[in-house]
This record gives sequence, structure tokens and C-alpha cells, in this order.
Amino acid sequence: QVQLVESGGGLVQAGGSLRLSCAASGRTFNSLEMGWFRQAPGKERDFVAAIRWSGGTTYYSDSVKGRFTISRDNAKNTVYLQMNSLKPEDTAVYYCAARTYLGASYLPKDFHSWGQGTQVTVSS
Repeated sequence: QVQLVESGGGLVQAGGSLRLSCAASGRTFNSLEMGWFRQAPGKERDFVAAIRWSGGTTYYSDSVKGRFTISRDNAKNTVYLQMNSLKPEDTAVYYCAARTYLGASYLPKDFHSWGQGTQVTVSS
């Protein structure tokens, strides 16, 4: 099992930026892909971005493409989510997740390890 700890959330004005971090520990060598999801109050948890540890291939939801960038530091077992041009609709709890296989589906059920989440609030 891999343990994930997110950090970097906070309150920011619309148009601002934040960088989230996700530190992985434990059986990290089993995790092939890392993802970021978010969940707004009363809504389902949605996919935001993902990155593969090997090769660094990235995937993004249409709602964040061009504004968010996912990256990784293999030496530190850490994944980052740089969020620029933030909008009030980006307000949510952001979760880091990991999975031990590569697939074309990016639903929450496809990821087996989760962090505790970090709150991001964007004011208008």
C-alpha cells in the first residue's frame, strides 16, 4: 500500500495561482500512475489530471487543460499540480490518488490509494 499526503491548498482570488503537492511513501514502486481529483460540495469526485511515473505522460480534464500542469519528481516521490488562472468553479477539495496499473479510464474507482485531501477556495 502507498500512503499519500497532499499539501498546498488555500484561499486565492480568481486569476491567481496555487501549487499542490502530493508526497508518496510506502510501496511507491507499485504505483504506475498518479492522479489528482477534486470534489466540490454536493458534487461527485471528478478527475483533474494524471501522470505516469515512467515517461511522464500526462492527461487532463477539459475543464483544466491549459491552466493546470501536473508534474512529478521521481527522486522525491512527489507529484505536483500547478494551478494557474484559477476560477471560482475550481473551488473543491483536491485529492491525490495512485494506481498500480495503466488504463484508459480515469474514474475514482480506477485508483486504489487516496490522500486525505486539501481544500482549495477561489474567491471571485
